[in-house]
Amino acid sequence: MWTPLTTAAEIAALTEQSHQHPVLVFKHSTTCSISAAAKGKIERQWAASGLTDYPLYYLDLLQFRPLSAQLATDFGIEHESPQLLLIQGGAVRYHASHLGIRLAEAKAAVR
Repeated sequence: MWTPLTTAAEIAALTEQSHQHPVLVFKHSTTCSISAAAKGKIERQWAASGLTDYPLYYLDLLQFRPLSAQLATDFGIEHESPQLLLIQGGAVRYHASHLGIRLAEAKAAVR
């Protein structure tokens, strides 16, 4: 289910992929209970989300914080944690944070 996001080159690659199909990125703090709750919610709802045909990247913010800053800069969004991004056509079509993350809303944003 999760594909680790660990390099700037992978951000460039997923941005390119987003021109063919949507890509999701979940930014997670491994020491935050709210982040753990959001991650668990995504894992429980993933199979029924209608998004399973698309890649789901996992960004460990404690190990790779500069990548979160790069995502914020590249896509013009504010860094939050936890945060789910849906990227399509090289742009963020959906983003939400904390317990406001809704896979149904991410799916509705797919064009």
